[in-house]
Amino acid sequence: MRSLYSKFAVTTILIMFFSGLLSFLLTNIYYQYKLKEQNDSKMTNIAAEISGFLHAHDGIDMNEYLNHLGSIGYQIYITDGDGMNEFFGAQFRDRDLAKEAVKSVLSGKVYHGIVHFPHKTFVTGFFANELKNTVGVALEYENKTYALFLRSDIKLLFSEMHIMFGWIVVGTILFSMIFVLISTKFLVNPISKLNNATRLIAEGDFGIKLNIHQRDEIGALALSFKKMANKLESVNDMRKEFISNISHDIQSPLSNIKGYMELLKTRNLAEEEAQYIEVADSEVNRLSNLTKQLLQLSSIDSKKDLMDVKRFDVSEQIKAVVRQYQWNLSEKGIMMSYSLPETYIEGDPSLLYSVWENLLTNAIKYNVENGEIEIKIKEEASTIAISFKDTGIGVGKEELIRLYDRFYRVDSSRTRSVEGTGLGLSIVQSIVEMHKGEINVESQKGAGTIFTIFLQKGKI
Repeated sequence: MRSLYSKFAVTTILIMFFSGLLSFLLTNIYYQYKLKEQNDSKMTNIAAEISGFLHAHDGIDMNEYLNHLGSIGYQIYITDGDGMNEFFGAQFRDRDLAKEAVKSVLSGKVYHGIVHFPHKTFVTGFFANELKNTVGVALEYENKTYALFLRSDIKLLFSEMHIMFGWIVVGTILFSMIFVLISTKFLVNPISKLNNATRLIAEGDFGIKLNIHQRDEIGALALSFKKMANKLESVNDMRKEFISNISHDIQSPLSNIKGYMELLKTRNLAEEEAQYIEVADSEVNRLSNLTKQLLQLSSIDSKKDLMDVKRFDVSEQIKAVVRQYQWNLSEKGIMMSYSLPETYIEGDPSLLYSVWENLLTNAIKYNVENGEIEIKIKEEASTIAISFKDTGIGVGKEELIRLYDRFYRVDSSRTRSVEGTGLGLSIVQSIVEMHKGEINVESQKGAGTIFTIFLQKGKI
């Protein structure tokens, strides 16, 4: 029961159930301590009137009169205590009655069986069709004393009402449950929309649309959420524009400096001066690569909906990347192996080229001397898996979490031994997400790393 909808629905239904149970218990208690005595008193008065009527009208046939009372809604038992036992009206479910009760009534006392009927938790005495759940009075008829026991025939008097109330209760429960489920869906739906909108914002999509027009706390929350999304989108756009402008502005003077560095290298300089030029040239290259990658990230972020999707052979593209960096592989003595069968996919070739380029350069930079790199393509029903495996320095568990953060580098000391900007994997992740793919990394400190890219074969 994880969703808010199921929690709310089940909680409401349980509240209804326990409220009904509590109401029944309270009603039962009210009957036991209040209505039972009133019912007993009422039935006693009716029994006394019946007894008085028969005593005053000896000419009336007692059996015929009691049969008539039984037919209109009373259950009657009459006895003389010496073997004469007659029942009128509906049959009692339980005819058990203490002999002392009969003797007491014959002696002129009133039997209050309704008041003294045992308490029961789930069945009130009002509905107990038992002989002891009656009132008893003495009856004088034709100079003979009888004991008259009487109770209302609930089934006869209220049979239609029983059915009606039964249908009302069942209908109320069923319709209540249906309306609870519907109303809960209506109440939870805006929260689900807000949850989905939060997920989209977390993924960098600020163009959310919330069709929530309620004039309550949820409506106010949705309005605040829209304002927040608009502000975040504005800040994000400003950030992208700032990065793009700064990167572009820095790239121009760097190109000029690079040109002058190349010119200085052609002059006859002292050995120490030449070393200074080499260091400065290296730093310029680093800054140039950084601004280029910043511009690429900015371009990717702003053109997510403008991909140039084509069908192409991804294996040939990866082979072209390998050929491009063959000199780097040879320089470090890295053995290269690959299994790249012909595989066609739908995607943006130029963007995906950047993915393979970044993964391969990472595998080279962080590999050991005379290490190995293995590239494989595994084709499945609807996806392909492209893996880059190296025997490099590896990544620890604590570093895997931040691996795709911009400017984050595994060599946290920022030494010059391994060149890089910390933007390569951010670019890879952004491009893979644009292609609705997934990226997975397996690594262990000192034991190498495996990057696996999962891409769809069909249209994205």
